[in-house]
Amino acid sequence: MTQKNKQAYWKENLRLIAICLAIWFIVSYGFGILLVEPLNTISIGGYKLGFWFAQQGSIIVFLFIIVFYTVMMNKLDRKYKIKEG
Repeated sequence: MTQKNKQAYWKENLRLIAICLAIWFIVSYGFGILLVEPLNTISIGGYKLGFWFAQQGSIIVFLFIIVFYTVMMNKLDRKYKIKEG
């Protein structure tokens, strides 16, 4: 792998990490803390949406982010022909 390919791989990896962290921040801090009052006006299954995001939603979204990151990194590894182990 050339130095140019290594830099491109790392740049794409950092971009992917930044996207995942931004989504995580928006959901956990934004929806769970900052926007909890407006979201509490909406009810799902008898629970206020703001409460749901603070208690369960951010955890569920975090699990989806892990799956998304894994899938995207596997594609990135194939693109740059990187093999583990």
